[in-house]
Amino acid sequence: MLTYTNWSVLTVSFVVVLSLALSGVAFCSVLHLVGAKWRYNVRNLAVSLYALFPLAAVLLVILLAGGEHTFPWWNRPVNSDFHMPGWYQPYWLMSREVVGMIFMMALYWVFIQRQAESDKGPKEYASFHRVATWIPFFFVLYSTMIAWDFEMTLVPEWHSAIYGMQQFVSNFGMFLAFLVIWIYVLNTKNKLVSPVPEKIYNYIAQMLLAFTLLYIYTYYAQFLTIWYGNLPDETDRVFGMMYGDYAFVWWAVLALKFVIPFVALCFPVTRHSIAGITAVATSIIIGTICERFIWIAGVNGTGSYPVLAAALVWGIVALVGFFLVRAFMQSRNLIKG
Repeated sequence: MLTYTNWSVLTVSFVVVLSLALSGVAFCSVLHLVGAKWRYNVRNLAVSLYALFPLAAVLLVILLAGGEHTFPWWNRPVNSDFHMPGWYQPYWLMSREVVGMIFMMALYWVFIQRQAESDKGPKEYASFHRVATWIPFFFVLYSTMIAWDFEMTLVPEWHSAIYGMQQFVSNFGMFLAFLVIWIYVLNTKNKLVSPVPEKIYNYIAQMLLAFTLLYIYTYYAQFLTIWYGNLPDETDRVFGMMYGDYAFVWWAVLALKFVIPFVALCFPVTRHSIAGITAVATSIIIGTICERFIWIAGVNGTGSYPVLAAALVWGIVALVGFFLVRAFMQSRNLIKG
């Protein structure tokens, strides 16, 4: 049965896949701009997630074709009382999403190509640096648009000025967690042509702790503003998620994305333990997927748990993503075989 709850599993897949594709290049850009020397150990691996863009593009087309299945407001008349009423025009939505996707794919491809040539000489390095300076700007701009279109504006009357930042901060933390587990699996199975040094785990763990704190700051800043204002248009959606059918998921997210990572990573012993870091990373990934689901599926605070739909869709998406990234890494001679 095609219900909104089941269809939302596809939307969650799109947001997660796109976030990983976006974050890989953004991560390399930031490491370059701050002069982190350890970027050379992970930059080729991180940009390999660019291979997920075709998968994200296919999911985007399906979601846009889904119309009201994806966006509950699709067939509703635009009301001047809605926040940013022009945002809710289907033709404008489809236009900005398609153009945005194409632009980001093109920009990221230029970055990857120039990164590969950046060590040839001063001219190539300067050319790469110019592109790298633009990546964070467009990453934030595009990620905010995705957060608004596929999560925040699912309820037209609901608005949060900090939601875009809160969403992509959360997703970037998921990327860092994914990177930890990815490196661990590849190193353990001896798949990499140039294995990633163990010290990198600690570096990423420190970033995970920082993003955990940034995540809870944006989370609390948003919640406090909504709670203090106590406006029905804002509180109804949040309280519906907190105390409705998905209440367990809501509170589990706080434990998985803040309590466990913060308690574990604030101690040096965990940040220097590969097993401890991977365990925390697993918690963050599960928490982020649950968070995306609660914001997308729980727009009214009601619904069932689409276990079968999630297992099927996420399984297929994960399998396709695996083969795409592996093919990209093989073409770049990053893995053996």
